[in-house]
Amino acid sequence: MSALQFQLSAADPHSKARAGKITTAHGEIATPIFMPVGTVGSVKAVTQQQLKGLHAQIILGNTYHLYLRPGLEVLEAAGGLHQFIGWDRPILTDSGGYQVFSLAGTRKIKEEGVTFQSHIDGSKHLFTPENVMDTQRIIGADIIMAFDECPPFPSEYAYAEKSMHLTHRWLDRCFERFNNTDNKYGYAQNLFPIVQGSTFEDLRKKSCEYISSKQAVGNAIGGLSVGEPDAQLYDMCELCCDHLPKEKPRYLMGVGTPWNILECIALGIDMFDCVMPTRNGRNAMLFTSKGVINIDNKKWEKDFSPIDDGFESEISNHYSKAYLRHLMKSKEILGLTIASIHNLAFYLHLVTEARKQIVSGDFLSWKKQQVEILQTRL
Repeated sequence: MSALQFQLSAADPHSKARAGKITTAHGEIATPIFMPVGTVGSVKAVTQQQLKGLHAQIILGNTYHLYLRPGLEVLEAAGGLHQFIGWDRPILTDSGGYQVFSLAGTRKIKEEGVTFQSHIDGSKHLFTPENVMDTQRIIGADIIMAFDECPPFPSEYAYAEKSMHLTHRWLDRCFERFNNTDNKYGYAQNLFPIVQGSTFEDLRKKSCEYISSKQAVGNAIGGLSVGEPDAQLYDMCELCCDHLPKEKPRYLMGVGTPWNILECIALGIDMFDCVMPTRNGRNAMLFTSKGVINIDNKKWEKDFSPIDDGFESEISNHYSKAYLRHLMKSKEILGLTIASIHNLAFYLHLVTEARKQIVSGDFLSWKKQQVEILQTRL
C-alpha cells in the first residue's frame, strides 16, 4: 500500500502555475483540479454517475456531517464511504474544523479539542485531534485533513497567533495518532496538514515552515475565503505557495469563484474545492464561459439559446436558458439538477483547460483574458 504520489509534469514559464498528477489507491488525479463537495456523501442534486460523466476525478466528504449522520457505525458496516455511496474514485474528507468554526454560538475551544452541539438534535459532542483521525479512518477517505482551528476574519493579531499555535499543537497530535493507527480498509490513507495564520504575513510564513517540517505527502492552506478581500486572499495564497514544498501538492480549501481559481492556479495552487457551483446553481446563479448569469431575470424568459455553448457539455449545450428559467420559476427539482450540473461541468472544464494552457506554456495570457470575461455580469 503505497502512499499518495505527486509528479509535476509542466510549469508555466510566465507564472507559478503548474500541471501535475496525484496518484492514490482509488485512481489518478490530473492537477490543477476542482473537487466537487459532497457534504453528507452526496454532491447536492447530482448523482455519482453524473459526476463521472462530468469527469470529476475526486470528491469531498465532510467529517462533521458524516459523523453525525449516518454515523460511524453505519459507515463502518458499509465498508467505508466509497462503498456506502458507490464511488470508486478518490475521496478527500475535511476534518470538521471549519464546520465547528461556523458553529460559533454553540462550541467551546479548549486545548483538548472542541465541544459542540449537533445542529440536528442539540446533542453534545467532543472533537479532538485523536478522534478526528479515527473518524476519518473509519469514513475511509484517501486524503484526510488535520484538525485545525479556523480563525474568523477579521482577527486580532494576538488571537490569530494563539490560534495558529493551537493548530500546530493539534497537528502534532494528529500525526501521532495517524502514525500509530492502521489504514482501515486495505488501502493507503494520507494526512494533509493545514496552514493557518489569518491574513498576517509573518504568521502564515511561520505556519508554512511548521507544516513543511512535517514532510507530509501534501499540504493545505486554510482560513482563507472567510470574508477577506480577494487581494488579501491572493497575497496570502502566494506567500504560502512560496513557502510550501514545491514537490508536494498544494490544496487551497474552500475557494472559490472561477476567477479566484484561475488567479490562484497562477500562484501555484494544485487543488480546490468549493460549494459555490452547486449552492449558487440552486439559487439561480450560473457561471458560464461568457460570464455570470442570474437565470431568474426576465431577460432570459424567451432566450432559447443553450445555457452555455462555449464548451462541450451534454447539459449546458442541450437545454435553453428559457427552459431552465421556467424550471427555476416553477420550483421544479430538475431545475436545481440542471443548474448544479452545468456549474460543476463549467468548473471542471475550466481547470482542464487551465491545465492544457499550462502544458502549452500559454497559461498567463489566457488567464488574464478569461478572468475579465468570467467576471462579466450578463
